[in-house]
Amino acid sequence: MSYSVGQVSAFAGVTVRTLHHYDKAGLLSPSDRSHAGYRLYGEADLVRLQQILFYRELGFSLDEIAAIFKDPQVNPLERLRARQRQLSEEIARLKRLAEVAERAIEVQKTGVSLTPQERFEVFGEITFDLSYATEAELKWAHSEGQREAMARATAHTKEDWRQLMGEAAAWRAELLAAFDEGEPSDGERAMDLAEEHRLHVSRWFASCPPDMHRRIADDFVADPRAFALVVPPSQQRQGLAAYTCKAVHANAARHAGGRTDSEEEAR
Repeated sequence: MSYSVGQVSAFAGVTVRTLHHYDKAGLLSPSDRSHAGYRLYGEADLVRLQQILFYRELGFSLDEIAAIFKDPQVNPLERLRARQRQLSEEIARLKRLAEVAERAIEVQKTGVSLTPQERFEVFGEITFDLSYATEAELKWAHSEGQREAMARATAHTKEDWRQLMGEAAAWRAELLAAFDEGEPSDGERAMDLAEEHRLHVSRWFASCPPDMHRRIADDFVADPRAFALVVPPSQQRQGLAAYTCKAVHANAARHAGGRTDSEEEAR
């Protein structure tokens, strides 16, 4: 029995244009034509269409489907297993994104609400890039420190934010002065500034041992969005991110065999 394009479109749930496209792409050419030249699909054609729609539902591209059909060496089972792995990874990624969104909702519900004027007063030029924040949340999703930082940030009051941003601004001015005056990144002054930053993070967000501080500083160099949270672009100098990162690493090495974090934070 043969079926017209319109009939196949109706019971397969695809448009006539899609069927024509599959024909042009060589994926599904009807096995017969009517006397008037209209496409007619047989049972075998419908089985092939079912396969195409199955692969499309799983996210296979038309090129990938064509390769499966055309190359007898291609193992459809291996392709399906690979797609299953990709889908599992995507499900995990989306689940983490949903958790990020849920946390963001909680922050909005219970966090500090600031007017634009108050936000500028508190944060000044420091801006929070949502894409970076989301990526960071995914990157550190299984980190206890990240969870602690999120919880503590949510609990900060307006006055807390004013105080911590004031501390950050004073520290930033000292960092810029040390850099502009040519202080070496592994010198006492730069390392002390790195230590001050580490303790600032511990005091306001989450315990920040030297190893974690090194990873934070590595992001300063790897991602401009991360360093913009510390020094706004208008105040940055060429090489400043690398200078800060080197100072953090030098400070971490200095404290590797010295006082514990708790002892340092109690100073």
